Order: sequence, then structure tokens, then C-alpha cells
Amino acid sequence: MDEEKVDSGKRNFLKAMIVVSAGAAVAGVLKGVVSNVIAPSSGLTAFPTLTLVDSETGAPIHTSDIKVNSTKAYVYYYPLQNDPNFLIRLGDQNNNDVKVVSKQVTVPATGRVFTSAAGVGPYGSVISSSAICQHLGCVPPIIHYYTPGTPIPGHPTLVSQQQSAQNGMLTGYVHCNCHGSTYDPYNGFAVVTGPTVHPLPNTILDYDPVTDTYRAKSMVGPTIYGKPNDLSGGTPFSSGTTTTAVSKISVLS
Repeated sequence: MDEEKVDSGKRNFLKAMIVVSAGAAVAGVLKGVVSNVIAPSSGLTAFPTLTLVDSETGAPIHTSDIKVNSTKAYVYYYPLQNDPNFLIRLGDQNNNDVKVVSKQVTVPATGRVFTSAAGVGPYGSVISSSAICQHLGCVPPIIHYYTPGTPIPGHPTLVSQQQSAQNGMLTGYVHCNCHGSTYDPYNGFAVVTGPTVHPLPNTILDYDPVTDTYRAKSMVGPTIYGKPNDLSGGTPFSSGTTTTAVSKISVLS
């Protein structure tokens, strides 16, 4: 009888230890999930101003380096080292520069309206935005710029919509192949097709006509996907950094 009590006590103790261990394991997993959901603060209080330079040469990017309607994606990181951005020189179907003016852009999720960034450069055609899809965070090359007249996967009517909307001028779209979200870079990266309900955050560029160089200096519009604010949730550039490198990557067609 005493031995049975001892054995029973041992069994109960082991069961208790298993429950405690399992609870600790679950807590560890939950902590990891929460850490991923709640982005850490970077400590930045203002947007940095960074000159765009070529990732291979380190030389400043000039207008001639940014091809109109390029079939390659120009990507750089801003405002933190983890935040990819598109750099696009917009054109029409004949690869003529298209001047981009500021627009009032609506955020479908909230109804809020913001003023989009205007194009810069000699022709007002160079623009930039976050390259992280606002739906579920897909990044290049899965999300990329489709040149004017290029069919959009899953959206065969978009080419004709482009033409009619722009009075006969074909334009391009930023489209994400993850789930089909489409954005209009000619109009503040507004939402064209869901499932996204947020436009792409616009990156504000500054152009120096004397040196023909470009700088990223701020952002406007919705917050970058997955962040409580644009200046948190990643690794800041080292103190004193004045440049950010632009890379050209292959895109999916």
C-alpha cells in the first residue's frame, strides 16, 4: 500500500513537471510570435536624408542611370536598413518620360486622404515608394513594376483600363504576384486591385539639378507594412551615414 502511494506520488510529480515544461515551451513560442508582431524601436526620431548611390560603384545615381520603364527593378533601403524601396522613372508606351504631379490619394481601409509625392528629376518622372506589399508584406522580385502595356497576371482587363483611364496613354502598374494586389505609381501608388486596402507608402525624393543627384528624405501615406511607425521595426543606418545603395534586380514576368 505504501509502495503504491509512493508510485502514485512519483507519477503525479512527473505529470506536474511535464505540464510545467510544456507551458514554458508554449510561453517561449508565444514570446517569439509577439516579438515578431511587435516591432522593436530603432531609436530614430526623424527621417534621415540619404543620397542614392550605385551599389556597384558607390557613385551617386544620375538621371541617365535610371532607365525609363526599366524591366529591372531599382531597389534601395530607406528609412532603415530593412526597408526596401522602388526607384522608378515612369514613361508612356513609347518610353517617353511622364511627369508625375501630386494627387489626393484615398486609403480604402480608413477613408483617410493624403497628398502623394510628386515626381522629381529633369522631367518630373522619377518617383519612389515602399517595395513591401501592403497586403501581407511580400517584397521584390515578387512585387514589381510592370511596364506600360504589359499584361498583369490574373487581371487581363487592366491594360485596357490603363489606356482608357489615361486618355489613350498606356501606363504601368506595380503588381504583387503573391495575392494580386495592384498599385498605380502614376497616381500616388493608389490601390487599383485588392486584396490590399492600403496604397504603397510614398518615399519623398529631393533632386539637385546642379549635380543631377537624388536623395531620399521622408515618407508620406500609410505606414510601411508591419510597423507601428516608419522609423521603428528595423536596423537604423550607422551614425553619420549619408548614402543608400541602389541595386538592380531581375523581376518576374
